[in-house]
Amino acid sequence: MQQVAFNTHISGKFNTELENLRNSVLTMGGAVEQQLIDTIKAIRYNMPGLAEKVMLNDAAINSMEMQIDQECLRIIAKRHPTASDLRLVMTISKTITDIERMGDEIERISRLVTKQQLPSSETVKSSMLLICEQVAQMMRGTFDAFARQDEQSALEVYEQDDLIDNEYNKLLSYIVGEIEKNTESMRDWLEILWALRSIERVGDRCKNICEYVVGLARGEDARHSTLENMVKRLKNFS
Repeated sequence: MQQVAFNTHISGKFNTELENLRNSVLTMGGAVEQQLIDTIKAIRYNMPGLAEKVMLNDAAINSMEMQIDQECLRIIAKRHPTASDLRLVMTISKTITDIERMGDEIERISRLVTKQQLPSSETVKSSMLLICEQVAQMMRGTFDAFARQDEQSALEVYEQDDLIDNEYNKLLSYIVGEIEKNTESMRDWLEILWALRSIERVGDRCKNICEYVVGLARGEDARHSTLENMVKRLKNFS
């Protein structure tokens, strides 16, 4: 397991600032994770009030992003971080963008409940909830890997997105089949399809953060094909 440790600085205050910055990201991540948990509950039990709360809470997520971003800029301007410290600050700056986008996607999902457009098909609803639970698990693992700055955990979480994509594609094919049986129902399915896409996109955002964690640990850009090769090596090693 490869992890990144904070440098020991002449200024102990700088260490504290970096630690506080990292903790702020985890707080933001925890808030978004709770948003998803509440959305799952709202879908499962058809709770428009809870879904409305999720939508209102998105403003707090946006505010966290702006505050953390401002702190990143302040640290860069005041501390002139280099090497691993600079990588950490830049990783945080990218991570909070993805977390904020997760919040936006979750808000879109919750609209299904507030607009009373949940799928009438229990097959679709149960499959949707299954995907949501898988994404929630992936999100939890993503933030844990970020908290420990653990490269191997990030690679393992990254791979979970394939399972989510498979479930998403199966459900998508099923819905397309239902639409073909009754084309007049297409409008009713549109909101559900958009919500499903949002669920899948949350998983993609988790993948992005895993890429950042691996890049931070390795001191190199780990996106796209580079990380895919790392995952293949991990499978072979296992």
